[in-house]
Amino acid sequence: MTSDLKQDFREAMAHLATAVSVITTSVEGIRSGMTASAVCSLSMEPELLLVCINQRAAMHEAVRKCGKFAVNVLPQGAEQLALSFARPSTTDKFAGVPLVPGSDPPLLRDALSTFVCALQACIPGGDHSIFVGKVEACAKRAGAPLLHFGRKFGYFDDPEDRLARHAAAEQ
Repeated sequence: MTSDLKQDFREAMAHLATAVSVITTSVEGIRSGMTASAVCSLSMEPELLLVCINQRAAMHEAVRKCGKFAVNVLPQGAEQLALSFARPSTTDKFAGVPLVPGSDPPLLRDALSTFVCALQACIPGGDHSIFVGKVEACAKRAGAPLLHFGRKFGYFDDPEDRLARHAAAEQ
């Protein structure tokens, strides 16, 4: 790929709006986590999803070793949590983060939705690997997702909610 194409690709991909998730796992009691935007549904029958992880990331080897991972979809307002899990760190990224008690892999208590997956396949994809997970459990709660677009965090703006807020404010 030429440097121009590489830069064009990077810039164009920044314009793909995505939900922000934290991928978690644990190996021999040691928790690992990372922020990811390359997460999507793969199949409804069976229930499969995929997560793309850089092959150089510590999380890559942790998921391979554990054979299980969780996807925690972040809600609006969780920008600092997303940034914390996005940074390579030698400190415990989970310090002070509320978790679902007894969850393994760790589930973030305040996540908008969670998916616990058994690793089905790991497929090479350039400098990343595509981890296919068989969903073993999932949960959701009310709220709106934290989004990423143009290298910035953003929010879903529901026009009906906006109109309802406007009408309530006029009363």
